[in-house]
Order: sequence, then structure tokens, then C-alpha cells
Amino acid sequence: MTTTDPAESVVTEPLEDEASILDSSDPLRSHRDAFVGAETSLVYFDGNSLGRPLRASVERLAAFARDEWGGRLIRGWDESWMQLPFEIGDAVGRTAIGAAPGQTVIGDSTTVLLYKLVRAAFDAAVAADPARVEIVVDRDNFPTDRYLVEGIAAERGGRVRWVDVDLAGGVSASALSEAVGPETAVVLLSHVAYRSGYLTDAATLTRIAHDAGALIVWDLCHSAGSVPVEADAWDFDVAVGCTYKYLNGGPGSPAFAYVASRLQDRLAQPIQGWMGTADVFAMGPSYRPADGMRRFLSGTPPIVGMLAMQDTLALLEEVGIDAVRAKSIALTEFAVRVADQLLAPLGVTVASPRDPAERGGHVTLSHPSMRRVTARLWTQDVIPDYRDPGGLRIGLSPLSTSFAETLAGLRAVEAAVRAES
Repeated sequence: MTTTDPAESVVTEPLEDEASILDSSDPLRSHRDAFVGAETSLVYFDGNSLGRPLRASVERLAAFARDEWGGRLIRGWDESWMQLPFEIGDAVGRTAIGAAPGQTVIGDSTTVLLYKLVRAAFDAAVAADPARVEIVVDRDNFPTDRYLVEGIAAERGGRVRWVDVDLAGGVSASALSEAVGPETAVVLLSHVAYRSGYLTDAATLTRIAHDAGALIVWDLCHSAGSVPVEADAWDFDVAVGCTYKYLNGGPGSPAFAYVASRLQDRLAQPIQGWMGTADVFAMGPSYRPADGMRRFLSGTPPIVGMLAMQDTLALLEEVGIDAVRAKSIALTEFAVRVADQLLAPLGVTVASPRDPAERGGHVTLSHPSMRRVTARLWTQDVIPDYRDPGGLRIGLSPLSTSFAETLAGLRAVEAAVRAES
């Protein structure tokens, strides 16, 4: 072991040795080089907010602008673009969320898709049973989810039933069981909590909602491409997820929507646009919804925004989500061990579940100085993100993050906490 000046951080070679051993034995290590910027010294801890682009995506985007958009122009719609939302949607279903074909489509932003599908589910539940007027959501769900639920309840004459949760955890089976009942229309939950990284037992919570006679909408933004999801096997009703995190679709890339085939003809989406009609080019005098997932589209598909995710979906299909999850667990366990050794003596606590079975792909570290720590780190090319209260999130994308990068970033966090404290 070697040490530096006693006033400085202690440098423990075993951590570097451990990181090196873990990297050398990582079966996914060769894929890191496929990502833009992975060869630099920048430490990227924010893959759970915006994933690095693949080099193949840079080439794909350039070729599209040159050959398809520039070369084929409007003919591209007839030749391939009209089917892309469904083809890529099925790829998301197949590789990332465990859905059979014909149930997943690429559509609008996460917010718009959540609005459309939560409202559609609420209306369907009320139509079946007018006593069902409550939308159940937890108080620590992502802000968009909470804001949308409040707006939909006000718009449709319903009400919100709030579930209180531990900020370092998430919605438990017992908490949901207490919240649902004969007045529950819809339950909206996140599979992985955005703040703590808590990984819910989605199959159990889905069953609880169904036993209460309610529909359930799952937010998969922090799980798709990071942890296994089995939408069909777990009997999901509806799910929405973004594509710019672990699916590397790029800033603002369009979200995906899943609607179980058994419900597609029951849900009437509230934003009736031309792309969701039975005959898109009939330009008829009235709206008639298409069969299947097309009915959940509204306007012209954002083709450019859905290009890059195809490369990550192909990579996911090659390596398999189980291998991605195994690497994710190894990365987060290593991060927790390093945090316990380097950061706990400084008063930093792990504000995420310690059991990997209850933790998604990110770890939150809590300390009163973390807002300032995050700002300091960004100037040093160490990029985590910050969430109140006092939480620095370490987002570790399994395909693009190494153990050495994780250790280097956490050593920088240690130095920044010392400086800001």
C-alpha cells in the first residue's frame, strides 16, 4: 500500500487492482470502445439521464441525411419511414421489455405518451365501473408522472390517491395494497425509482393492482435497457419508457409505448391525429381509429429522432439483457464498496437500496454539499447529476462504463466532498 500526504486522500492500490481485475474479466468490455468518447479521460456518471452515442449511430445519422433524406426525399415515407415506429417498437419489445410483436411503438415524448395512455386507461376504467375515480401514484415518482396525474384527475373529474414512500426506497407491496381498492381506476408506478434507484417487484405490484380491479401503467424510463423487464409475462397493461437513457437514442429521442394486445381495442387515445386513423391517407371527414398500435400515434413520426436507438437495440440483442444486468449489478456493487471505503468517513451515505435485487442501474450518494460537489465535478470532466435533497446520482451504463472509470470518478467525488466541506 502507498499513501500520500496525511492531509490528502489515502490511495489504496487494492481498489485500483480490483477495478483492473474486474475490467479484464468483464465479458462486455470490448463493447465500450464502440461508444463515442469512451477513449477519453472524461468520467461519465450520467448514462441514466443521457447515454453516450455509439460510433455506428454517427455513421447512421450521416448516411440517413445524405442518402435517404437527401437522396430519396418524400419517397422515403413509402419506402420505409411509415413502418419505422412499429419495426423499432417491436425491437424494443423483443430486446428490452419482454413484449411480443404488435404491442410496442415509438411515438411522442415520454410526457405526451404518458398523458395519452394514463388518460386512456382512466377513461376505460371509469367506463367499465363509474365508481373507479382514483389514480394511484407515489409522492416520489418522477415529477412529470405526478404532474400529469394531477392534471388528468382534474380534467376527468377524478382524484389522486397518494402513496408515501421512503426517499431511499420505493413503493412496496404492502404500501400499494393499502392504497388500492374498489375506487381505483389506474395505478401509475416507475419500475426503477428515479431518485434512489429502487427496483420494484413489478410482477407482484401488477398483480396487486389487478386484484383490486384496476389497470396499471408502468414508467420504464430508468429500466429499459438496464434491467430485465417481462411486460407480457408480468401481465402489464400499459407501459411507457424513454429511449435516450440506456437505449442511447440521443437528446429528446422519442419514447416508446406498450399496450397489451388484450387492451388495444378498449383504450381510446385522447389526441386524435391523422397518423392514428384506420386509413392514414383517406383524409376522411371523421376520425376512425386504426387497429393495433397505430391507434396510439397522433402526428407525423419523428424519424430522425428514432434512428440512433437502432444501434443500441442491435447491440442489446447481441449481448442479451441478462448480461447487461449482470454487469450493472457488478458496477453498482463496486460503486457501493468504494463509497463505503472512501466516502462514508466523510459523512456521505448511500441513499439507494444495498440489496442489488432491489436496485436498478444507478446509485445515489447523499451529503449536504452534493449540489456544490456536482458543480465542481462538472468543471473537472466528471459528470454525475444532482437530485434534491443532497443526492449525487452515479448512473452506470453497463455497455459503456468501465470499473476503472467508476473508481476514478468516485475518487474525484471524494476530493470534491473534502473541498466543499
